[in-house]
Amino acid sequence: MTASPPGRAGRRHDEGTGFRVLVVTAVAAEQDAVADVFQDAAAASVPAPLAARTLHRVTTGGVGVDVLAAGVGPAAAAAATAVALTVAAHRGAGYGLVVSAGIGGGFQPEAPLGSLVVASELVAADLGAETADDFVPVTELGFGTIAYRPDAALVARVAEATRARTGAVLTVSTATGTAARAAALRARHPGALAEAMEGFGVAEAAAAAGCPVVELRAVSNAVGPRDRSQWRIGDALAALADASGRLTSVFEDLPAGRSDRVPGQ
Repeated sequence: MTASPPGRAGRRHDEGTGFRVLVVTAVAAEQDAVADVFQDAAAASVPAPLAARTLHRVTTGGVGVDVLAAGVGPAAAAAATAVALTVAAHRGAGYGLVVSAGIGGGFQPEAPLGSLVVASELVAADLGAETADDFVPVTELGFGTIAYRPDAALVARVAEATRARTGAVLTVSTATGTAARAAALRARHPGALAEAMEGFGVAEAAAAAGCPVVELRAVSNAVGPRDRSQWRIGDALAALADASGRLTSVFEDLPAGRSDRVPGQ
């Protein structure tokens, strides 16, 4: 089943900007890293209340960008994204693209600390059931979907602009903390480059609204044993901010393509 491409609802009519983008982060530090660079020199970020959250509304290169800290985990991300998309649509000011952005873990050595990853697939890696022998994804139980594949041209354009690697980004509800789980995830998803906690939730909400989605992650730590002394959160936030600034040219080329549920997944 395929999410619909954006239609007329992807345009905003009540402000001076035409095309609008919703960037969804998990926490305020990520939101600030993005919002601080997504604005013209003369235009300050404008906080806008949204349910229990706050959008930061900015303008970059004539494109309106709303940056939302949705909360941690796929459920919070899906709920807040759905609210933002619904409110915008009811105001006749819908979004043309949703970006899930933030920091995350990288599978080593393919995604080193400080590097950037653009998701070729957004995968719900722990949505399913445990058995005595293995993990069974929810699709093999006859339910739902576990992966979204963004438009390939959009992924390539974002990766080129941000100088990022491309590969699957896994969404988990429990961050990986052991070498054994990291190995198990890689065995099930050999193309995975990164792990985070919100992308698939954002994609579910975007797909329900018929809006394309892409995910961008800056790597702050290695997927595996949790060694905080090796984390580079500050460096990852700086990389996220730099990458966000490079997205202006991408946004100016939109409207973008669609995001597809992966058949059988």
